[in-house]
Amino acid sequence: MAVLKKYNLAGQEVGEVSIDESLLNTTANLQMIKDYLIALRTNARQWSAKTKNRAEVCHSGKKPHPQKGTGRARQGYLGAPQYKGGGRVHTPRPKIDQHVRINKKERRAAIQYLLTEKIQNQRVHVLQFEQMNAPKTKRLADFLKSRNIDDKRVLFLGESFTQNSAKNDQSSISPVEKYEIFNRSMRNLQKKEFLLVPNVNGYDITVTHDIVVMDSALDELMILLGGSE
Repeated sequence: MAVLKKYNLAGQEVGEVSIDESLLNTTANLQMIKDYLIALRTNARQWSAKTKNRAEVCHSGKKPHPQKGTGRARQGYLGAPQYKGGGRVHTPRPKIDQHVRINKKERRAAIQYLLTEKIQNQRVHVLQFEQMNAPKTKRLADFLKSRNIDDKRVLFLGESFTQNSAKNDQSSISPVEKYEIFNRSMRNLQKKEFLLVPNVNGYDITVTHDIVVMDSALDELMILLGGSE
């Protein structure tokens, strides 16, 4: 059974969170994980880079100089690649339908494996979320410094807003409203990012050194690890 340390914003340990060992028994093909990460990066590309060839540039049809009598090589069009402002050769052109399809089961297995790896390496921390009255970058920076991750790439994870949570808690508000001040406090901290648990992908986990999970998002994290809803 893995145990996650729980801290408050002051950096003090206030408890522990246990994770069932069955949620950490994930197996994944490393080649599958590599293919999944490459597919994510491929799908993030816009494929929109484009240059004009000699047929698309705007030039007159006038010859640069007479065909004969000058001693120079014959030229026919100012829009040729050898002239300034002419068309380009062997340069980027838009590619159509380059999207790589990712299997849902493979995606889920890869995320579970990468999350499990972070948990087992003690790179996941739980934060007791406290609503701030005003943005306080120093307060958040002090928390990161107390955990010795102030100079690391850190991913904060919050819970999503669901109808079920709204029924259980009449005062429920959307994550945008709940974490607005928290996000503003984090804005000037380098290499720090905030995401909702359902929006996280394998690349976010891979490039992150440490993950800080809000205590209210633990249930969704367990579901992401393969637990029951």
